[in-house]
Amino acid sequence: MNWLIKNFLRGLGIVVPIAFTIYVVYEAFISIDRLLPYRTRPGVGFAILIALIILIGALASNFVGRRVIRLTDALFTRAPLVRLIYASVKDLLEAFVGDKKRFDKPVAVAITDDVRTLGFMTQSDLAFLSMPGHVAVYMPYSYSMSGCVVVVPASRVTPLAADSASVMALIVSGGVSRG
Repeated sequence: MNWLIKNFLRGLGIVVPIAFTIYVVYEAFISIDRLLPYRTRPGVGFAILIALIILIGALASNFVGRRVIRLTDALFTRAPLVRLIYASVKDLLEAFVGDKKRFDKPVAVAITDDVRTLGFMTQSDLAFLSMPGHVAVYMPYSYSMSGCVVVVPASRVTPLAADSASVMALIVSGGVSRG
């Protein structure tokens, strides 16, 4: 019975992530394909979406495109409820893939002499908040898209000579992944 349970749980740990990933990717393809007025082949909608995103990215690099982006940005940042959603999603995306990556300084923060927690330094000087000598560190939560910001003395922070993506993978996986 022990052998059955052990192998069932091991198999579950293999099958569920694979099945869930396939399901999410399949649903994404199907949902995007449903947006098209005509349905030719599965995946065409996804290919069109990727092409449109690339086209918008290219157009945003010229004068007219930048003006349109600025105008849209101004419109969305002024609308009361829309502003909250737009700013949150924009900041999150820019933190990872934007020109100004914000989670590029992985650090260890000393909680006690022997205990450390991992995060990303987002502000190296908080003098503008009347807190000179302090830094802001974003601490992502495991298995979540959220986290918190802690303010600590700079002396308690040690920069890590590690890839940001690997550190993020380690934190978000609860210490299981090695990135």
